[in-house]
Amino acid sequence: MNKRVVITGLGVCAPNGVGLSQFTESIKNGVVGVTFHQQLADLGFGCQIAGQPEITEELLSQYFTPLQLRDLQATGIYYGMIAGIDAWQDAGLEAGDKDTVDYDSGIIFGTSTLGVDKLKTAIEMTDQGKVRRLGSSVVIQTMSSGISAYLGGYIGAGNQVTTNSSACTTGTESILMGYERIAAGKAERMIVGGCNDSGPYIWAGFDAMRVLDKKHNDDPVKGSRPMAADAGGFVPGSGAGALVLESLESAQSRSAYIYAEVLGGAVNSGGQRGSGSMTAPNSEAVQKCIQAAVRASGIKPEHIDTINGHLTATGMCPTEVKNWSLALGRSGDDFPYINSLKSMTGHCLAAAGSIETVAGILELDNGWIFGNVNCGEIHPEILEIVSASRIPRKTMDLSLKILAKASFGFGDVNCCMIFKKYD
Repeated sequence: MNKRVVITGLGVCAPNGVGLSQFTESIKNGVVGVTFHQQLADLGFGCQIAGQPEITEELLSQYFTPLQLRDLQATGIYYGMIAGIDAWQDAGLEAGDKDTVDYDSGIIFGTSTLGVDKLKTAIEMTDQGKVRRLGSSVVIQTMSSGISAYLGGYIGAGNQVTTNSSACTTGTESILMGYERIAAGKAERMIVGGCNDSGPYIWAGFDAMRVLDKKHNDDPVKGSRPMAADAGGFVPGSGAGALVLESLESAQSRSAYIYAEVLGGAVNSGGQRGSGSMTAPNSEAVQKCIQAAVRASGIKPEHIDTINGHLTATGMCPTEVKNWSLALGRSGDDFPYINSLKSMTGHCLAAAGSIETVAGILELDNGWIFGNVNCGEIHPEILEIVSASRIPRKTMDLSLKILAKASFGFGDVNCCMIFKKYD
């Protein structure tokens, strides 16, 4: 691991902004992308609000051929292609020549489930004996690696093209995997990120678990309340975030703009032991993951300026803040600034880590941190650990150097990444 790795491209398809420009303005100004969904109400959901990117047919035609759009129902592929292609172009790179394979570039783009709407259609038609009318795109829309395959075909990727899947840790984990491949000298460029389908078939299971907010169906923008005393559960979301990681040498050779440097990261599991379970993290493992990421990055805990947390607006927010405090040995006024993008987007599941990382890199690049929308009264258990001044409610101008980003997923899996403003 001796090659330096930098970020040269960003792309995003989020509930509060599709495209880097709109997304940047939204997070800076605290724009919430959570809305009421009549379909969820009609289906008897307790939580009838969600975050879903606004996508038009005109926009889709800019990223897909007419043939690709025929019978395309996998919304995660919509979102992933938009974010991934935007990131590639933002890095100053072009679509691959049809006759050329780019063996230096690859894709690691994760998802939890993909093409659920298409799978439902396929099941119904199969049960009706209409197998021969299914069409040829069912498999590529419903296989988890469909999104990385689509992106790989766009750039002509000849390096590793794969999809990772680790629940809500997926998006952040993909960044670590891409970083490690470039740092080891096995690739020069990687598109990394995560995407997640939208719709009732994705969100129903969480509603059944009673972990979603049910108090704000009449006031959707106030539904997602990370770190707030009155947080009532998370708001489901969807979308995609993408980054182009590149070796420093490659970026410099083509005079690419560099957003930030990836210093390192760590991934682990709590083994579903102790406080950990299929749906809750083992706090000891979370702390070890954060500490391992700090060590791998060659920094000290006191160097971290800001934390982009997982912070879902469930009862786990105080536990997460405590874990950060114990892992870093910092508390009170000495604690880093901490925020949660989920206050504006809801919890975008497998896409959350990558969308939130894009937001964090924009903070480093622009010199501000976005506020925690809807965090009116901070949870008292959090205030026992962290000074309220470390939890900004509105965007603050701030010179940042080091950002820590972590995600924690079902299955008791964790990932933490450390980024540095490029100098």
